[in-house]
Amino acid sequence: MSEERPILEVRGVTKTFPGVIANEDVDLTLHEGQVLCVLGENGAGKSTLMNAVFGLYQPDAGEILLRGEPVRFASSREAIAAGIGMVHQHFQLIPVFTVAENVMLGNELRKGIVLDLDAARRRINELGRQYGLSIDPDAVVGDLSVGEQQRVELIKALFRDADVLILDEPTAVLTPGEVDEFFAVVRNLVEQGKSIIFITHKLREVLSVADQILVLRGGKVVGEADPKVATQQSLATLMVGRDVSFTIDKAPATPGEVVLRTHGLAVDDDRGVTTVTGLDLEVRAGEIFGIAGVEGNGQRELVEALMGMRAKRAGTVEITGRDVTEANPREIIELGVGHVPEDRTKHGLVGPFTIADNLVLNQYRNSPFAHRGLRRDDAVARYAVELVEQFDIRTPSAQVAVETLSGGNQQKVIIARELQGVDKLLVVAQPTRGLDVGSIEFIHRRIVEMRDQGAAVLLVSAELDEVLSLSDRIGVIYRGALVGTFDRADATRDRLGLLMASGADPEVAA
Repeated sequence: MSEERPILEVRGVTKTFPGVIANEDVDLTLHEGQVLCVLGENGAGKSTLMNAVFGLYQPDAGEILLRGEPVRFASSREAIAAGIGMVHQHFQLIPVFTVAENVMLGNELRKGIVLDLDAARRRINELGRQYGLSIDPDAVVGDLSVGEQQRVELIKALFRDADVLILDEPTAVLTPGEVDEFFAVVRNLVEQGKSIIFITHKLREVLSVADQILVLRGGKVVGEADPKVATQQSLATLMVGRDVSFTIDKAPATPGEVVLRTHGLAVDDDRGVTTVTGLDLEVRAGEIFGIAGVEGNGQRELVEALMGMRAKRAGTVEITGRDVTEANPREIIELGVGHVPEDRTKHGLVGPFTIADNLVLNQYRNSPFAHRGLRRDDAVARYAVELVEQFDIRTPSAQVAVETLSGGNQQKVIIARELQGVDKLLVVAQPTRGLDVGSIEFIHRRIVEMRDQGAAVLLVSAELDEVLSLSDRIGVIYRGALVGTFDRADATRDRLGLLMASGADPEVAA
């Protein structure tokens, strides 16, 4: 890493939105060949700061220097032309286009008046070999895994000759194996002269990949840290401004009657491929049943089938002894069931609606929010203010559009809504994906509280640490079937990891 003139500097940058100071007098320095991790809670101002560097926002004050020269980008196109690339948390890809078409979009190679796709394919293959980002240029992006789509985003930036790469929460949607592969790519990029700003809230990953750490809280820089001496605990305290517990304090479960039961459940995905195959499952009142598995093994289809969002090919589903195999989502919710979906923007929220409206999506027809078919706005507003405070949703008002919130605060809106009036079953899929350590602690505590109040909880998570920490019993899903079910005391990380990877239990084989 060079200690000469920084390749990128941010000096005193301030950015405000109505009612919110997103960044206040922020300084940042990135050297050539360095990985600088920008660490902070959801809503701390990390993405806003990077969007200002990338030309998506204009700072209200301060300046940005690139290779020692002041710059002010009016658009991302100007930032890209200057050698800055950004991989957003939510990928900017067109699913029906091929890899080559996505990579070329906005930077088309031409042979005369027609697109030169052959040249694009050659360049993509060259970049793949050079940086360890191999991908089929003719693959349709919608058919790729999340990890492969991220490779496409990186290749897009490199295709445009970016020297500075901004990676916004790059591991938020990756499996543990894909994270390891991604870090190998990051190290390769740095070795070949690229400079990287890595926005994240995952403490373990920061300590693995960073050369230097900058911590934001409430839009301000609250400290810097050297990853050689920093600890997860010290970084968490800087991020949140208080001590954070990394262990979940919960009493032993006292399971009751079976609340959720499936028998021979088979479900198809959107392509008509059967991804859940003859699955038998029982979840009891007063317990958390965690499902561990590599993503893409039928978890999404299972949850959607349980909640009436997807048709079943075969088998039955019962909730509190009632056959709900053919029930719709509303009928299931009215049984006292809550659902935290995997994709919060697609299935959990209506983006343009206010926070208050989103908080009553599952009960807007009920008293006190409606009377004789007419909505009572005053009751909705009071309820929203109460939940915003109770669940620490960081917002200037409950009347702003929910799509303006950070990802962590959007998740808190869903959690707040789905935990109200739920007394039988809570189905939570990836409940803390993309969340910071403080928000994770808060949501885990709430899930345990639901269990302790007698609800059955089905937890589906790609985070093995989360499954091990929260669950009373654990099932491993592999190719759409439960290949092992254990009491928590019998479930070791190695045993679960091997089952997740191969479907075979090493202890049974031994």
